[in-house]
Amino acid sequence: MRTIKVVVLTIALIGAGADTLIAKDRSADQGPSVAVGPQYGATHVYVAPSDLDNFVTSLIATFKGTKSGPTVLQITPTPSETIFQAVRTPVGIFSVFGFKTPIPFPFGTERVGYLVTDLDAAVRSAKAHNADLVVTPFNDPIGRDVIVGWPGGVNMQFYVHTTAPNYAKLQTIPENRIYVPDARVDEFVRDFVSFSRGQITSDDRHAPGIEIGRPDETYRRVRMDSTFGKMTVLATDGHLPYPYGHEMTGYEVNDLPDTLTKAQTAGATVLVEPYAADRRQVAIVSFPGGYIAEIHSLDSK
Repeated sequence: MRTIKVVVLTIALIGAGADTLIAKDRSADQGPSVAVGPQYGATHVYVAPSDLDNFVTSLIATFKGTKSGPTVLQITPTPSETIFQAVRTPVGIFSVFGFKTPIPFPFGTERVGYLVTDLDAAVRSAKAHNADLVVTPFNDPIGRDVIVGWPGGVNMQFYVHTTAPNYAKLQTIPENRIYVPDARVDEFVRDFVSFSRGQITSDDRHAPGIEIGRPDETYRRVRMDSTFGKMTVLATDGHLPYPYGHEMTGYEVNDLPDTLTKAQTAGATVLVEPYAADRRQVAIVSFPGGYIAEIHSLDSK
């Protein structure tokens, strides 16, 4: 069975709430945010080279958008070779990798790639907010990168380009969906909110368990927002039925049934049929090549 690795670089923090979690003294937060904007937060998707074209085609058929031509690159600091395509859709952007060589560790563990204003400043700030350097800064063909790890096992990439990109704003902002152990959620949320200069938009300690495949229970869900974008943190005991935990990004669409029809026509499979929760209609979909995504629409009320 082919192993698919998904990386998502997505974003989001929002800091305001009435909980001891948010009571952290922010006096150490000096200077502006290093974030540029959510339209530069790219979900990283690793697929087999033979699946790359079908996956990219299905994304555009489902969400609309544009794609770059495939390019063969070395994007890691050690020898490797991957086919790369960038996909830009109105609901989020994707960096798609089809490695022709074995994937050097720890690449494939980073959830998302975020553009920052200054890579060295981002590294200093991340370290000051308890992140580890998983991969120290290195050059790539068009800029510099680093991979950092946050409490709870959350890895993400920061990057800068030699020539700054200029992307249009997104129609809707995707959500980076972070599953963390119950014991680490306060630590992760505190550190990332502070780092991102974001805020907590909700902290529901009795969120409906149907959102994690356990409809007869409740769990804790924290939603955050920042200049990086949106983030949903799901605190669990790790007893998750498939496919929960594999969907690393959630995409907001205007019409969920229509989007699911387009996705299925383009070769995707609906893994979790639509359900209602938290004023949303939600489904989970597997695209060609194995990438799993949450897709939702907001209730008009």
